[in-house]
Amino acid sequence: MSETVTPTTVQDPLVVAGTEIGSRLVMGTGGAANLLLLEDALVASGTALTTVALRRVAAAATPEAARDAGIWGLLERLGIRALPNTAGCFSVREAVLTAQLAREACGTDWVKLEVIADDVTLLPDPLGLVEAADALVRDGFVVLPYTNDDPILARRLEDVGCAAVMPLGAPIGSGLGILNPRNIEAVTHAAQVPVILDAGIGTASDAALAMELGCDGVLLATAVTRAEDPVRMARAMRLAVESGRLAAGAGRIPRREGALASSSPEGRLDLAL
Repeated sequence: MSETVTPTTVQDPLVVAGTEIGSRLVMGTGGAANLLLLEDALVASGTALTTVALRRVAAAATPEAARDAGIWGLLERLGIRALPNTAGCFSVREAVLTAQLAREACGTDWVKLEVIADDVTLLPDPLGLVEAADALVRDGFVVLPYTNDDPILARRLEDVGCAAVMPLGAPIGSGLGILNPRNIEAVTHAAQVPVILDAGIGTASDAALAMELGCDGVLLATAVTRAEDPVRMARAMRLAVESGRLAAGAGRIPRREGALASSSPEGRLDLAL
């Protein structure tokens, strides 16, 4: 399927740490059934930035490691920037070391930082996250942290120098959408760095809502890779992100309790004879 890059994606790029990224939809690679299907989904999504888990790539030669190594070649061929992440790290030490190994292996200072509290909830460890972010920023990394939907925590991450913040909409892989839109809106209103919603997206309307709440981008993976038709869902997500961005800029009408006619009542015929 041929894809057309729309004026929206070209004229309104996501900018992180002074770098323009040609799409506001960031794709993850987790959950893809195979590389061929992943390639078709990536193309349909129009993404220009894709996360790849570093622990699996750096690990010994396992079938999963070999698949992820193939992903790096695929991204290079498609011209999509790879964003290494520290998925699977449960401590500050693990996350920092993984990021440093990624820099050596992949030649990039950019890292999506994850410090997970436990393997049941997969929620971020807020204390460890700030500590690891501070250490990596001091070490010259461009840090994009996966965080809770907590405006105060987002501010702390921004204060230590993170280039963006990535609050979750709902737990990873849940597909529950945005559970606390008021908190996400609070994060977007206060942040001075890009806000990229990360985790919890289930369908296209979730992605559109994230953008309408003021997010600068959306990161998703399994909502596409585990959909019944990943390629069709990838295109739907692309259009949803673009539509949500346009709607956020257009300004919605105020909510009101009562009806309000769209036409003026003046000039109506008086038929009360």
